[in-house]
Amino acid sequence: MHRLLAAAAAAALIGTAGAQPAAGVPASQPALAGAAPAKATPGAPRTIRWDELVPRDWDPMKEFKDLNLAGLADGDPRANKLLERMREVWDAAPANPAIVGQAVRLPGFVVPLEETKQGLKEFLLVPYFGACIHSPPPPANQIVHVLAARPVAFKSMDTVWVSGTLATVRGDTYMGASSYRIDGAAVERYTEKAR
Repeated sequence: MHRLLAAAAAAALIGTAGAQPAAGVPASQPALAGAAPAKATPGAPRTIRWDELVPRDWDPMKEFKDLNLAGLADGDPRANKLLERMREVWDAAPANPAIVGQAVRLPGFVVPLEETKQGLKEFLLVPYFGACIHSPPPPANQIVHVLAARPVAFKSMDTVWVSGTLATVRGDTYMGASSYRIDGAAVERYTEKAR
């Protein structure tokens, strides 16, 4: 259990501590590598980093900083209670009001929610591979609920760019809670500029 808590804590810090993604993981580099996003041309969405979705004064680990996770054994009721509390705090993660209402462009990984024969209509956009599927969901302010303008042919954990107007709409799906939503989003395969 303490391994799960430690993994969840590390995942939460991705958007707030400027952590570098693992080599070879393509989608989150623009959001997390520390490079300044490109200036948007007039009328075009502004490329943002995942850490811009987190209010500067919000610390997902504030309540848990003084805990000794190494002292908790797998199956320890205290560890289970701590994990439940951590999930409550992260699911209630606040949105950043400074970015709400802006036309943005954000890279991330697809977590499917609603699929038709024509493709995905609805999915969660997450900052790192495996979020919500192979590991616990990140804080809600690190999940964007995407409603595509038209069905798109992507599958779970594909890497995409999503563009649209960012709204604060709390969502609670079977895959995770989200603080943001983009309706009528443009979705395209992720590509990285040559260096």
